[in-house]
Amino acid sequence: MTATRRNTSPVRLLVASTPHGAALLAAAADAGLLGTVRERLLLVANTAPVPETAPAPDALPGFRPLRDRFGRVLSWNAALAPLHPAAWAPRPDDAPLWERQLRSLWGLGDAAVELVVERVEAGPGQALARIFPDAPLTVYATGLSAYGPTPGRLDPLVGTRVRRLLHPGLAPGLRPLLLAEFGVAAEAVPGEALRAVAARAARELPDPGAPEGAVVLLGQDPHAPGALPPGEEERVYGRLLRGLREAGHRAVVLAPHPADPAHRVPGIARRAAELGLELYEPRGAQPVEALYERLRPALVTGRSFGALLAASTVHGLPASHGGTAVHSSGAGAYEGGGPVAAVIADALLPGEACPAGPAGAAELSDPAELSELARLVRAVAFCAQPRVNPGLRGETERFLAAHPEERVRRWFPRRLLASLALPGGLPAGLGPVVRSPAVRRAARRARALGRRARR
Repeated sequence: MTATRRNTSPVRLLVASTPHGAALLAAAADAGLLGTVRERLLLVANTAPVPETAPAPDALPGFRPLRDRFGRVLSWNAALAPLHPAAWAPRPDDAPLWERQLRSLWGLGDAAVELVVERVEAGPGQALARIFPDAPLTVYATGLSAYGPTPGRLDPLVGTRVRRLLHPGLAPGLRPLLLAEFGVAAEAVPGEALRAVAARAARELPDPGAPEGAVVLLGQDPHAPGALPPGEEERVYGRLLRGLREAGHRAVVLAPHPADPAHRVPGIARRAAELGLELYEPRGAQPVEALYERLRPALVTGRSFGALLAASTVHGLPASHGGTAVHSSGAGAYEGGGPVAAVIADALLPGEACPAGPAGAAELSDPAELSELARLVRAVAFCAQPRVNPGLRGETERFLAAHPEERVRRWFPRRLLASLALPGGLPAGLGPVVRSPAVRRAARRARALGRRARR
């Protein structure tokens, strides 16, 4: 018998779970970064905690102008129902069955498949990487996550399949660390393509009704590393609003994060009313980049650091973190990828409510300052994921030893430094003792004995 040969003309599956992801993929297609394939399919995943209560990315305003970049738009939720698309992944023995099912459902036949996903360690990306085990992978990052560490040790059988990392290039001069342990080449999507996509989407948005010169206030992602609890978030945003009022601003357009629950908005609205600020809320969830092009605001501020850098770097707008970056320097920020986004925003953006500098790309013109920022980012990345980036330990030790000042050490909780035996975690005299291999072996044996005694 003759073996069945797979069609070598590939089909590319591009997965988007947010409007930002769909816009970046459209811009990458316009810039020629996605190459030529037999068919380009957009697989939309609604990964909200309760998908039935939130619109999918292709149902949001501003999606229609993106539609013509893709041959077909498919639904990951429909293919998996009633399973949740964010939490499900197939068991190894079931993956071949799912591949046959999806090839039949989506009309892929025996075509070779290429995958473009936002994450490969979780969610739809992880599931599809298992289902199509021979598919080359391209990973993309929509914000500043490209500059942070890979969130956890990735299976080498998956990591070595990643060919490229696409990202929006929001921190010019910084080298992305995501997937760097696999030697993945990073490629920035041109800002001109990103802005053109946003401008097209802006024409589809309803009029927010805000006057010229309004401020866009960005809501935080409640699931981001270091996200503030609701009470603290209201206090921080209250200080932000007060700073805007003192700087002479009168109109504010609130742009909540798509994942931000609606009950957080009334507290901000009450505080704005107390300060005499006019607060405008656009109808429905709108892509914030399209809102930038529709409004051309006088200032963009808030705690969504990737969107702030996009406003400055891509859209040429004045942006400020308003002092909120320093609230992401605690231990809670290290529960995810570390405070890399806050570190970059703090270095590249002003903290004042009314920046004095001109609008334009946020960047460091001094090579020494850029090199210093790169070392700080790598040190934070090591502390966030020491098992992913063990080669950064020596550099991190040297950096921390050379920078005892508060402006640097505020990003490194003392307890975290102590747990990693890094400078600044313990009194200087105890450092060599803690780093001794013999002492660490004895400590591990003591912990093991303690665990056995408690059983």
